[in-house]
Order: sequence, then C-alpha cells, then structure tokens
Amino acid sequence: MHTKDILSAASVEVGLPIMAGNNRTREGNAGMPDRIRLDGRVAVVTGAAGVIGAATMQLLAERGAHIVAVDRKLQELQTAIKELPASARAVAIVADVTREDEVAEYVRAALDTSGTIDVFYNNAGIEGDIAPITRYSLETFRRVLDVNVVGVFLGLKHVLPVMLKRGKGSIINTASIAGLIGSPDIAVYSASKHAVIGLTKSAALECTAAGVRVNCVCPGAIDSRMLSAISDGRNPGNAPVPSDKIVERIPGRRLGHASEVASIVAFLASDEASYVSGSAYTVDGGRTAG
Repeated sequence: MHTKDILSAASVEVGLPIMAGNNRTREGNAGMPDRIRLDGRVAVVTGAAGVIGAATMQLLAERGAHIVAVDRKLQELQTAIKELPASARAVAIVADVTREDEVAEYVRAALDTSGTIDVFYNNAGIEGDIAPITRYSLETFRRVLDVNVVGVFLGLKHVLPVMLKRGKGSIINTASIAGLIGSPDIAVYSASKHAVIGLTKSAALECTAAGVRVNCVCPGAIDSRMLSAISDGRNPGNAPVPSDKIVERIPGRRLGHASEVASIVAFLASDEASYVSGSAYTVDGGRTAG
C-alpha cells in the first residue's frame, strides 16, 4: 500500500487551512495566550469513526486543530469527517492499526498532508466476545490483543520518532476503567486495557524528558455501541439490562457521554497539561473511587 493510494481512495478534505497562532485570549485576561487552544496543531485520531473518536475530533477541531482521521471503515469515517467544522482541514485515511505497514503509512500520509504530528489520540479498540474465560476462543483472544495492544504499540512506535525529533508532542492512549479493575465476562478486554496503561506509563518514562508527554484516558460506562454490546452479551437471549440498573453502581448516577471523554483528551493535548505525563485519567462518574 502506498501513501498516494490511501489518499486517493480514502481521503476527504474539508474547508481551507487555518493559520497557526497564539493570539487567542481567555475572556477577561486580555493579552494572555489561551493554553487550551490547539490552533494550527495537527492531531491524528485512530478509531475516528467511533462515538468517542468522532466526539474527540469535533472538540479538537473546535479548538483549532487540523485533523487526520484514521479508521478501517471508510463510509463511517467520511460521515464523521463531514460533521467537523470547515476550519479542520480534515483528512481521512483508511488503515488497519494491527498492520505495521498500514500504521507506518498513515503516519507517512499525515506528514505528507500536514507536515507534522503534534497530537496523537491512539484510540482504536474493540470489546471482543462477551463470555467467561472458560468459553473464550483463542482466536478472539488474539484479535482483541492485536487491536487493543498491538495497535497501540505500533502507533507509539511510529509516531514517537516524529515527536521526539521535534522535541515536543502529546500522545493520549485510550485505556478503560477495565484496565484498573477486573470485570466478569470481559476478562480479555480488561487484560488488554491493563496493557495499554502499562505501555502508557513506560512510554512516558522513556519520552517525557525529551519533551513528549504520554498519558491515557480511562472511560467508564459511556453511552455507546460498545456499552450496549457488553450489556447485551451479558444477557444473551434476554432483554438488555436497563440503564438504571447499570448506573446503580456509579456514584454519578448516570452514563457518561463521549463528549466528556473528549474533554479530557483535549486537555491532555493542550499546553494546560504541560506537566502531565504518565497519568491515567478516569472518566467514570466516580465508579472506581471506592
């Protein structure tokens, strides 16, 4: 696969480039640069067609970032891209995060079209089967680890050299509260997210002194297709578990929204988080506080 092939077959550009700058100010603080802004920065987002990926692209774009969106699903990816503001100058790239040649290609395509990578949201992931360990197939076990762990590793492997060469950048991996605690029937997913947290902390130790920050976000029960799949899988043949039963164990007494995960990602991408590296931020309504 060649960069030219990816872009010609699977790219959509929206609007015109925006100019980089730091002249935006906080209301009531004239002259102070707004450190939450991402004007002119290039953000690569994997798993961009999913609900959290799409919400994060939207917020990053609203804060001034140029977007390079990566996903396996072209049609859904193009739909998500069309929702972005015109200023995003968004490019869509179809790629499988488990294939090293395709990961290297989406990084190369990002550099060809945008010149650099300032922010990397390493987000692609799957839940796999919903089943106890004793009934879990080896094939699916390997597939979950391939996407959720190998995909994150390959993203780090190929994006880090770009950022390390420039001496700056922010990487945010998507883990889960399942990477902090155990959970029945999703043991393999849980194991994969524990691994993502380990990769995050180790990469932070390797790279923070060189100016590259690496963190992860740990969503809890977010209103999404994945949560529905897990709930349905735990009750095969029966009616889905009502949301009020799910939220009984959440101190916040509601499901989270993808936009709330996006807010943490955007914070970690920004200069407001300039001294934050190696952290795992929970977005779970207090679920893991006890």
